[in-house]
Amino acid sequence: MEKKWSKFWKSSSQRRKQRKYVHNAPLHIKRNMLSAHLSDELSKQYGVRNLRLRKGDTVKILRGDSKGKSGKVSKVSISRMRVYVEDAGVLRADGTKSLYPIHASNLMITKLSLSDAKRVEKIDKVKRN
Repeated sequence: MEKKWSKFWKSSSQRRKQRKYVHNAPLHIKRNMLSAHLSDELSKQYGVRNLRLRKGDTVKILRGDSKGKSGKVSKVSISRMRVYVEDAGVLRADGTKSLYPIHASNLMITKLSLSDAKRVEKIDKVKRN
């Protein structure tokens, strides 16, 4: 694989090359990688299996120390490829709460934020097909 990122790269079974592909990808490509599965009810309702995460969505954590907790997405970091959920935080040594970064693949969307008209339009477009 070349040093620079290429959209024509064919996948490799080597984990180091997969990591390099994700790490070197530009932000408009990384954004697409920050998607999570919808709950069964939402999946049937909208006819979509997964959607991109965005601020305001309510998610359930499926893996890690905060497994089983639910909360709203407070921040999505595209450059770090991590999502910050309100109820999934850690307690620092000085007693303050801090948000803990979680990978999108470890989350499931339970309630969508439909405040953005473009997002609703995209869901309807996929639903029609």
